[in-house]
Amino acid sequence: MSEEQKDKQTGDNTEIGQQMQTMEDTGSVTTDNGRHRIHCMTIVGQIEGHYVLPPETKSTKYEHMIPQLVAVDESTEIEGLLILLNTVGGDIEAGLALAELIAGMKKPTVSLVLGGGHSIGVPLAVAADVSFIVPSATMTIHPVRINGLVLGVPQAFTHFQRMQERIIDFVCSHSGMDPDRFATLCMNTGELATDVGSVLDGEEAVQEGLIDRLGSLHEAIETLYQMIDKAKDSP
Repeated sequence: MSEEQKDKQTGDNTEIGQQMQTMEDTGSVTTDNGRHRIHCMTIVGQIEGHYVLPPETKSTKYEHMIPQLVAVDESTEIEGLLILLNTVGGDIEAGLALAELIAGMKKPTVSLVLGGGHSIGVPLAVAADVSFIVPSATMTIHPVRINGLVLGVPQAFTHFQRMQERIIDFVCSHSGMDPDRFATLCMNTGELATDVGSVLDGEEAVQEGLIDRLGSLHEAIETLYQMIDKAKDSP
């Protein structure tokens, strides 16, 4: 093997090592092995917000994701963002903050729901330019919940209602879901044994207009490539 080949192999190994370390630290990776250089970001477990979750809880820390989203949108090399979701939900304000950032990006974005996109995972899924869901995945829609001390005063319940309205407004403005239909699904009492709400599987989520398309990884990446191509062709 020539010195040039050895240097190339060393460089490749170093890049792979850096990518593996990035995946371990942040759950994300940038790949340029296809037609375009894209960044893949994962949102898994529970969205951790203002309070630190127990160490045994699988979580996505929003303070880690915010700078990643800014870096991706400002990068001169990354051309698009793929978001993979398998989340049970979590902190409402943290989830909405991330969803607003994704919705406000100038780079093409595609989301793919795998396993589940529950609770505050719903706004995160629909925040992308195009959303996908695999047939076996589910999405749980339910009213706002809160832990801790709750004062039994009218102002507290008004706060819950306004928070619910914020979620409905965001979801319906970034999807084809009708607001009244979304509210009806949230208040469904005939589906969950110990809760209020609805569970939509992949096909149902598309039929309801919540998610754009049924598909998996190949379809999501190909759609992202097409969006990048279109963005390059436009003046």
